[in-house]
Amino acid sequence: MNLKSTNNPEINKYELEVEVTPEEFNDAVNAVYKRESKKMNVPGFRKGHAPRAFIEKYYGEEVFYEAAIDHLYRPLVMDAIEKSGLNVISVGDFKIDEIGKDKGILCKLTVITKPEANIQGYKGIEVKKQPVTVTAEDVDREIDRVRERNSRMVTVEDRAAENGDVAEIDFDGYVDGKQFDGGKAENYDLTLGAGQFIPGFEEQVVGHKAGEEFDVNVTFPEDYHAEELKGKPAVFKIKLHEIKKKELPEVDDEFVKDVSEFDTLDEYKKDLEEKLRSQRQKAADADVENQLVEAIIEKVEATIPDEMVENEVDEIINSFAYRLQSQGLKLETYLKYTGQTTDDLRVQYKPQAERQVKVRLGLEKIAELENIQITEEETEAEFKRLAEAYGMPEDNVKNLVSAEGINADLKNQKAINLVRENAVISEAAEEGKEEKKAVKKAASKKKAEGEEAPAKPKRKTAKKDEAKEEEEPQA
Repeated sequence: MNLKSTNNPEINKYELEVEVTPEEFNDAVNAVYKRESKKMNVPGFRKGHAPRAFIEKYYGEEVFYEAAIDHLYRPLVMDAIEKSGLNVISVGDFKIDEIGKDKGILCKLTVITKPEANIQGYKGIEVKKQPVTVTAEDVDREIDRVRERNSRMVTVEDRAAENGDVAEIDFDGYVDGKQFDGGKAENYDLTLGAGQFIPGFEEQVVGHKAGEEFDVNVTFPEDYHAEELKGKPAVFKIKLHEIKKKELPEVDDEFVKDVSEFDTLDEYKKDLEEKLRSQRQKAADADVENQLVEAIIEKVEATIPDEMVENEVDEIINSFAYRLQSQGLKLETYLKYTGQTTDDLRVQYKPQAERQVKVRLGLEKIAELENIQITEEETEAEFKRLAEAYGMPEDNVKNLVSAEGINADLKNQKAINLVRENAVISEAAEEGKEEKKAVKKAASKKKAEGEEAPAKPKRKTAKKDEAKEEEEPQA
């Protein structure tokens, strides 16, 4: 096969003119004849035993041409791309200009190439890093979440139902003196104050004790989902079987022993503080990297072909389908449940694909400009890391992922590391700190001008607060 010419009609698009010699074409026809002739009937010959010349005479000289082209297509494309030296990301149209036993094949192949990217100013990018602080209140909130997970429901026998309790009830609803669909249940657990039922229902259960039977009078909202009940007054006959409340464990050393590997509350709090700090540090670092990525996207200059974006969309969808499959769900089933189509997913993921393409082009250009290289040891270490992460032998990983792909990813990671190392990172102000500074600055300015600074609002004393509480009517 010969690459006769290379034309560049548009940006990132090339037309390769390729010639297949008569000998190569006839070899392909012969290969197809040996495969296909076994299925062909020619008068005077047993099925599959007719010579090629007789088959071509009976069916026409071009009988094997289409299959021969299919036979040649892949090696032809690969050879043409290699000889062109182009960085091809997609193959487009394939057009045959001439074909015949004596001529061979003269054809044109359209390919889309990877765009040439330019980037400047990737060193010295200014970003803000969120301050990493962990307060005692943060630790206490984390402990409260653990207490919630380890809470239990206990029966209340010495008082009436209150908001926050779970009331186990039977209810039977009537509208215009008649029962209605969905208005009856037995042993239903209702969390009072949670707003599970229509307005006014839960409030009328509050105050009753276990064993009581009573009526609840409510009116269905005008926007209620059941047309026949909208705006209608209703009566629910209630029987309150049991009142339960959530009991949280005491925060002490025994609690700590139950929920962790530590023996004392102080040790547990210290560990929680360290974990929260580590989490927030990682989040702050990730935010810095996201800011750098955004800056790189803004600085990349490239004419990106649609085919490159569509290829990236394919990768995103394939990755999404793989994650679904690992959870025991097929993509087709997911689409059915969500009422979406593959085209909907393509539209949804296109902006993400455009960003990923642009970031990758920028990082690859930085790696090129900075002459970033990957050693064989680094490649092997990454194969080992992937094998451990996915729980499979290294040889399996190497069969799935090429060394070239690994090295490309490692170069990009080194490129973003270089950008981060050369970035100007300053700490962002804590929330509310800037406002406080502004107030203080304004007060100082007025004082300097001879005006009296506004007095700070005085906090009420505990004694005054208590007096006010005594004046308020008790529930």
